[in-house]
Amino acid sequence: MQEQVQEVLNKLRPFLLRDGGDVELIDVDDDGIVLLRLMGACGNCPSSTITLKAGIERALMAEVPGVTEIEQVF
Repeated sequence: MQEQVQEVLNKLRPFLLRDGGDVELIDVDDDGIVLLRLMGACGNCPSSTITLKAGIERALMAEVPGVTEIEQVF
């Protein structure tokens, strides 16, 4: 599952890079919880929660079976 998550993140990465940010995959646990770290401009952006939940989580849950939740790691 971790490889599938990384593939989806690689598709989303250009959009984050365009705004001066990036995302790092920390882990995918056995319950399908994906731990991510937003970096660069995304790390302290007021819209980072929206980016994480409405953008990244939605894409991961749609494309990777078994993903149940996204959690941000600081």
